[in-house]
Amino acid sequence: MINKSIEDYLKNIYTIKLSVGKVSTSLLAEKLGISAAAVSDMVSKLSRTGYIKNTPYKGFELTKKGQGIAINLIRKHRIWEVFLLKHLKYPWEQVHTEAENLEHASSDELILKLEDFLEFPKYDPHGDPIPDRNGKFIHDELKPLSNIDIGESVTIKRVPDENPEVLLHLTKMGLKLNDKVKVVEKINFDNSIQILAKKNKIFLSEKLANSIFVDYK
Repeated sequence: MINKSIEDYLKNIYTIKLSVGKVSTSLLAEKLGISAAAVSDMVSKLSRTGYIKNTPYKGFELTKKGQGIAINLIRKHRIWEVFLLKHLKYPWEQVHTEAENLEHASSDELILKLEDFLEFPKYDPHGDPIPDRNGKFIHDELKPLSNIDIGESVTIKRVPDENPEVLLHLTKMGLKLNDKVKVVEKINFDNSIQILAKKNKIFLSEKLANSIFVDYK
């Protein structure tokens, strides 16, 4: 029987694997905010039930069955985020928390109807691609804003939603998805940058610039 706890484990194993390439007990414990011992117990259970495989020195990996559940949960989450922002006018820094609850309570049939109602969105409010009903993602080649050279103009395409304070800060600076910005200065001593957005010059810390993903379109 799949419950909320198992779904959260599978989804977080999937997302950690994508971001860092190897999923360890300590990383998963930190992500879920629980003890390493509790993670070890659940990993053993998930291994026995065929959702993950735990290879020594290589970390945890989802089986095909486990990955299917994780991607479906991500799909539900991102579709709900679109609905919350577009129709309930939630700000983009708040939709993630609400969608975390809704994703577990939604049947596949409800999500199909919601997707149709939203006219089949391709991206969530933070620029992350929404898997289709077959679990397929759009793969975009994006770069961190910090990697863009002085004088180049780019478009903001994605900002990860893990930290709502980052999203709120960008809102206060007047920055959002699909805004065009130009890098006008890089400060070597702290790796911060200055950008031009809508005729306004804005300074961004290295950490913030690393959290904004852009392309040249």
